[in-house]
Amino acid sequence: MDIKRVAIDAVNETIVMTVVHMDYKGQVAKRINEKMPLATVKGFRKGAVPKDLVEKQYGKAIKQEEVKKVVDLALERFVQSERLNLLGTPLPKVNENFNWDAEELVFEYEIGLVPHFDLDLEAKNDIVKYIVTADDKLIDGQVARIQKQFGTPIPQDVVVADSDITGTFSNEAEGINNTTTIALSIFKDKATADKFIGKKVGDVVTVNTKGLFEDDHQLMDYLKVGHDSVHGLAVDVDFTIEAINGAELAELNQELFDKLFGAGNVASLEDLKAKIKEDAESQFAQQADQKLLADVQEFLIENTKFDLPSEFLIKWLQTVGEKQLTPEEAIVEYARSERGLRFQLIEGKAMATSNIQITFEDLKAFTTNAIKQQMAQFGQTNPTDEEVQGIVARVLSNQEEVKRLSDQVVAAKLLELFKEKANPATKEVTYDEFIAASYGE
Repeated sequence: MDIKRVAIDAVNETIVMTVVHMDYKGQVAKRINEKMPLATVKGFRKGAVPKDLVEKQYGKAIKQEEVKKVVDLALERFVQSERLNLLGTPLPKVNENFNWDAEELVFEYEIGLVPHFDLDLEAKNDIVKYIVTADDKLIDGQVARIQKQFGTPIPQDVVVADSDITGTFSNEAEGINNTTTIALSIFKDKATADKFIGKKVGDVVTVNTKGLFEDDHQLMDYLKVGHDSVHGLAVDVDFTIEAINGAELAELNQELFDKLFGAGNVASLEDLKAKIKEDAESQFAQQADQKLLADVQEFLIENTKFDLPSEFLIKWLQTVGEKQLTPEEAIVEYARSERGLRFQLIEGKAMATSNIQITFEDLKAFTTNAIKQQMAQFGQTNPTDEEVQGIVARVLSNQEEVKRLSDQVVAAKLLELFKEKANPATKEVTYDEFIAASYGE
């Protein structure tokens, strides 16, 4: 057998395989001999059919099967021996005039190659690493929410200015149906808040989503509207009142502090505010890291130039998956996934050039930390090591969880690499300023 690569361009090649009789004749003959005792041809007893008739009846199908086995094995070994770094898998070129009786059988396979490119992680950029601080307004607001949340609810007959109102926002056409609790202070316009004053349980208040809140993103919280829909959304929604409560605010005392943060960890209002600030800024740091990673990804995708075998990949997408795609569907799918593929290649290059590797100990340490954080959220601030490691062992026995957590470990390692190499400018902002920077508003 003769196998060779024919280059089309830097990322597209064809593998040409020429199969001759010697490559498959022995296996075909063996299969014919195995078939003879089982062959049935009219006019002959089973097992007594002449060999030439067996070959005539079954030979073509057996030949095609054995040639396919030879070709598949040779193709696999050739890809391995040539150390080809492929995108997708080889695609056989269709030959409508293929002649199975020819002395030489020629098979061609299209392949798409991972492109070679240079990656400059230290390229000049305008990326910003945000340091998000919790200002007094945010902290005081959280203190007020804690007092209200842990206060004593007082049922009310009608809505007054400081009522907590539980009800459901709904708009069937827009798919909005979310039960939530609101305070009238959340509304941007006093006229909207005034619509609720004096209403009772069972009453329905209709409001418009346009300008409903100071920040349109609050529609995501209270109406469960997707981020892509919040900007410019201007539809009427009904709020059906289900409960009305006032509240006797909780006293800021040691009993409440111990309930929230464990015995002795917070002893005063100043301690409480310091704890709120610490916890909030820890969460903000995670959000800022996510934005930094997204900004670095965007910068690298836009500034790392290389060609992809796009036509090949569009063809290949039509052949994979449970449902075969039409050419038009494959074009749409490729357009949707191209940027992700580009960053996947950039990510692999960054890991290889920086010798980033993921060990089991890395994965175990990351999982342990994540489990402890989750337990703390549910009030288990001092779990035993035995408890934590038991959960870690169960989590890491699930292959899907291992894959998900491994991706997070890779992202964390890449984030640290990008912080070092990209050298982003640092900017301290409030949370409101961070939100504005994140959504371009």
